[in-house]
Amino acid sequence: MSLHTPLATADQQGFMLGYLDALSLVERLHRLLLDVIKDEFERVGVLELNAVQALLLFNIGDNEVTAGELKTRGYYQGSNVSYNLKKLVEMGYMHHQRCEIDRRSVRVRLTARGREIRDIVAGLFARHADGLQGKGVLGADGIDQITAALRRVERYWTDQIRYIY
Repeated sequence: MSLHTPLATADQQGFMLGYLDALSLVERLHRLLLDVIKDEFERVGVLELNAVQALLLFNIGDNEVTAGELKTRGYYQGSNVSYNLKKLVEMGYMHHQRCEIDRRSVRVRLTARGREIRDIVAGLFARHADGLQGKGVLGADGIDQITAALRRVERYWTDQIRYIY
């Protein structure tokens, strides 16, 4: 039932408003995360990488993956993964190698330089985790509840894509 349907109950309208607020918050948090990463890289003098590329390096970590696996494993959410991989290889943050079995597929892994970037992002996130806990913004229970709720929404949305009703 739409928010503007006259027959929607107050509870339904309230839930819909809360849902729209949550969607907006998820979008803002993602953009804010990228801004936080960008600011950290400006602070430490790494200016050739953008925040999306830095987050990609962090998410790959010690793994060796194909471009396709980046999305299926949840390491990359953007639409231009090939562009960012190419730039990261050109800048020396990643190695790439054609797969022996499927020559169309390319496997990527971090170089020592890429691991340095991953470590900067890991340090940033560790400071944030300490700050959130230390200042009482979130405790272990709170982060577990948020994560569990977001995973339920993720499963619901995934089901909506797979099983069109």
